[in-house]
Amino acid sequence: MPGRSTKPSASFGLDRLTTPIGIALLVTDAEGALRALDWEDYEHRMRELLRLHYGAVDLSDRPAPASMRTALSGYFEGDLSQLSAIAWRIAGTPFQQKVWNALAHIPAGTTMSYGALAAKIDLPKAIRAVGHANGSNPISVVLPCHRLIGADGSLVKYGGGLARKRWLLRHEGVEV
Repeated sequence: MPGRSTKPSASFGLDRLTTPIGIALLVTDAEGALRALDWEDYEHRMRELLRLHYGAVDLSDRPAPASMRTALSGYFEGDLSQLSAIAWRIAGTPFQQKVWNALAHIPAGTTMSYGALAAKIDLPKAIRAVGHANGSNPISVVLPCHRLIGADGSLVKYGGGLARKRWLLRHEGVEV
């Protein structure tokens, strides 16, 4: 039929993890890679991001790999290096992927302005586009979008709410 997608729906597992800042939703693929991490109170937004990135998505209850759950729990218990042990995959535009990959290289305990990240990816005038891509990041915490702040050092926008952003930054040793 014209106008209908012939792309098969993506099938992912959905698990939940209790954290100090709420229930985290973990979306994983058949190989156990993280495809999305968001918060239970933002599930609708997460599903919309998945739809935008993958088209039709079928989520079924399935435990995330034990190693992923252990790494995330370790992070929330204070071992900030645990996030690097989590396998993840992303779908998005080449620009979004460039931004999201750059996020993964912002060390825990540090912050960066949107402008500094734009300069880091060699697109210094793309500050707003970096902000938009950051806001479309499907893998919260692991791709640490919370580490981006305003040029004046202020906390600005976080898909999981500013209270969570503040908690995550303080947890990582950043005074905000």
